[in-house]
Amino acid sequence: MAHTIREIATALGAEAEGDLDLVVLRVSEPQTAGPGDLALAIDPRYGEGIAKGAAEVALLWPGADWQAMGLRAVIFAPRGRFAMSGLTRLMDPGPGIAPGVHTMSVIDPTATIGEGAAIGPFVSIAAGVSIGPGARIAAHVSIGAGTRIGGDALILDGARIGARVTIGERFICHPNAVIGSDGFSFVTPEKSGVEEVRETLGSRAAVVAQSWQRIHSLGGVTIGDDVEIGANCCIDRGTIRDTVIGSGTKLDNMVHVAHNVEIGKDCLLCGQVGIAGSTRIGDRVVLGGQAGVGDNLFVGNDVIAGGATKIMTNAPAGRVLLGYPAIKMDTHVDIQKALRRLPRLALRVAALERKAGGEGPGDEE
Repeated sequence: MAHTIREIATALGAEAEGDLDLVVLRVSEPQTAGPGDLALAIDPRYGEGIAKGAAEVALLWPGADWQAMGLRAVIFAPRGRFAMSGLTRLMDPGPGIAPGVHTMSVIDPTATIGEGAAIGPFVSIAAGVSIGPGARIAAHVSIGAGTRIGGDALILDGARIGARVTIGERFICHPNAVIGSDGFSFVTPEKSGVEEVRETLGSRAAVVAQSWQRIHSLGGVTIGDDVEIGANCCIDRGTIRDTVIGSGTKLDNMVHVAHNVEIGKDCLLCGQVGIAGSTRIGDRVVLGGQAGVGDNLFVGNDVIAGGATKIMTNAPAGRVLLGYPAIKMDTHVDIQKALRRLPRLALRVAALERKAGGEGPGDEE
């Protein structure tokens, strides 16, 4: 992926100085960069690495003295990580799927494949499927009957997209994700122990042997534009209505979205997040790694939940949450500080009780 400094700067909308006709073949960390590499030192903390490598050109923070670093050219990035978004997009060669349909793929005659598609080997596309123009579908992908996928999709190896799924434009799906599996819905002939405990918050009248009966999933999954689904994600179809993921939302690896869940626009769900059935998530919500949301809840717009947070009640818009159960982040931090002081506090209380002639902690029978 050869580009001149001038071409890169133009693509990023950034300022550049020096020999703008130098060609960059790769990007590299500063200490390992050599000729042909663009060293990434977007923060002064990384500037020392330039001297440890052999870079001739670099992406630097504004105002950096690039000539003192011995560089021949520089691109200035006012917001470094945002510049990396455009730079990595420019330098990414993609998965290398050959244009056209591989001879070892099976496509139903009633399926519609858009112009310019690239479909790898061992792909299975069922009846009535519609795939937009410019789609790239890697090996061992399967797409169920009646599913519709918009243009410029990238679906990587081993992804499973079930029937009755509707996906918008510029969709990215990473390996082995499953979209449109049945929801986890089971019921007993009489009231189950789970239902009883939810009503009583812990007490049970009697334990009765019961068996579970399956509730089939008749709904589908609807996904908006510019959505990215990470590797090994699981998104269940709805029971009656569709499970919904809004435009611009990004799911990290191993995220689970249960049946009937509705997720808004531009959300960020990090690794191993789990959302239980029929919960609604607002717009621009960020859930840190291993965060969980209980069923039938509402999480408002712009909520941010830190890693491993467990949301067990409705969360109002704009709230910043942490902990199990989830509480305001600043309150959680205060509680953790207090917990760390508890052993010393217990010793002080015991000393005061001994001084007063009373019993200390652990002295009572």
